[in-house]
Amino acid sequence: MNPQGTWICDGVPKNNNQQYPSTEPHTPQENHGPDCIMCGLPKEAMIAGGKKSQKTVVSSIPGSKSSARLAFIVAGIAIALLAGFGLYKVLQGKQPAEVTSSVSEPSTASTEAVAPADPQAIVSDTSANAQLISQGEKILFAGATNPAKQAGALAFAQKKWDDAITQYQQAVTANPNDPESKIYLNNAQAKKAGNPLTMAVVVPVTPNPDTAKEVLRGVGQYQDKFNASPPTAGRLLEVVIVNDIEPQKAASLAQDLIKSPNILGVLGHGVDNGSQQAIALYEQAGLTVLSPISTSITPNSSGQSTLQTISLAKKANELLGSYLKTVGTTLAKYANSKQSPAAVAVFYNSDSQYSQQLKDQFTAALSQVNGKVVKEVDINAAGFDAAATIADVTNAGAKIGFLALSKNKADQAVAIAKANQSLELIGGDELYNPAILIQGGDAIQNIVLAVPWSSQPNDPFANQAATIWKGRVSWRTATAYDATQALATAFSQNPNRSGVSQQLQVGIPITGTATDFNVLNEVPLVKAVPGKNGPAGSKYQFDPI
Repeated sequence: MNPQGTWICDGVPKNNNQQYPSTEPHTPQENHGPDCIMCGLPKEAMIAGGKKSQKTVVSSIPGSKSSARLAFIVAGIAIALLAGFGLYKVLQGKQPAEVTSSVSEPSTASTEAVAPADPQAIVSDTSANAQLISQGEKILFAGATNPAKQAGALAFAQKKWDDAITQYQQAVTANPNDPESKIYLNNAQAKKAGNPLTMAVVVPVTPNPDTAKEVLRGVGQYQDKFNASPPTAGRLLEVVIVNDIEPQKAASLAQDLIKSPNILGVLGHGVDNGSQQAIALYEQAGLTVLSPISTSITPNSSGQSTLQTISLAKKANELLGSYLKTVGTTLAKYANSKQSPAAVAVFYNSDSQYSQQLKDQFTAALSQVNGKVVKEVDINAAGFDAAATIADVTNAGAKIGFLALSKNKADQAVAIAKANQSLELIGGDELYNPAILIQGGDAIQNIVLAVPWSSQPNDPFANQAATIWKGRVSWRTATAYDATQALATAFSQNPNRSGVSQQLQVGIPITGTATDFNVLNEVPLVKAVPGKNGPAGSKYQFDPI
């Protein structure tokens, strides 16, 4: 223990006090406040024989008309959970009776950046991670890029805003489904207008480009709406895209954003240790971040919702477990409705905490409806063979296959589906992505997934999004749209970091929210069926059940 007041936590209490919240070991973290910024354990937990600090109860938001509460997992909003951005992007449901947190909150460093803001500045010019950050001066998404988009990036880098607008408009026309071009077009227009309101969105461009694009479509769609009719003339919304390439980079990327005085708020990050370190840095600097573990939403009976930031120390990520429990329960009930009692083979990948937690929650829920798990299959096990495994579990009596797999295991999910002959397949929302529909072909027909949001025939948001992006959008797009609306509203009312932070601590009303399912009670189900509204290259689409 450091005599100057700093202390080290590794997630393992040293005094065997059973009243401490359940945590897992983590890399040693130096702390300055009363609680560990990574796991929430108090300082006393690291002292052999130390006594637990006093706790206080954090109750519902004053004046709330509903006890329902959404832990915003902004997304896609975030997906490779625990690796940047992923499932855990939207949680909505009943508020827990009480959430405990330490009386004292971690101290904050500075509420405003020291350097004066230059509205024409390009963030990456002064960033340590310049290659991972862009407002339009570079293209972050690899792959085929049309000449107009390349020309737009060059013009933007040279601060030739009219040329950038012309070129990016051509790029959008050539590929209307590309959110990067759409955002950069809006950014060039915001720069030309002279005094933009700037936010950053942190998404896994390199590790999960499809997920990143789904999130950016929501951000870009609200940016488009905001800039068409800005509350303050000449102050358009600008979006800095940040490539969350790996958890180890999260803290360094956060420092780059903190040092840029133009950035008024951040959307993104996940629930992994790297993200928690980054979020702690934002808190200390007074820069608002909407993330899985720093944001809640309270809907009310009038159709509005209030989005509010909460401190990392309050451990909102505990709601993630509640969400997965609901996913497991919903799918277990569905499995039992198809066969009672249900006999299920569970496929999971042991390198993912999300996958393991989902497996465990489903297994527990299945036992409550008298179903049974015939076999658990770790697809990471040496020598895993999809065809041989399907034959094995079928011979053992399985009638249903539950794919509790993380998003980066889409190839293995498809292999299982193609090897399958008779199992009814179900899965979680990490498999709700274009790759499943495109690569799976006929093999994935009728697979059922539990997702926080699905496109409904008469949903105004879904219809508008389909028109803008020339195709259906996912729940990650919907939640990112809501989160961007909240940030933009706060920017308009208080266009400085401290004002934005104070406004979001109180709460921002958001109307016409796209995320209106109570997914801590029951998670909506979708099924892969033949249709023309799926991704290019597939004859299937996901429709609500």
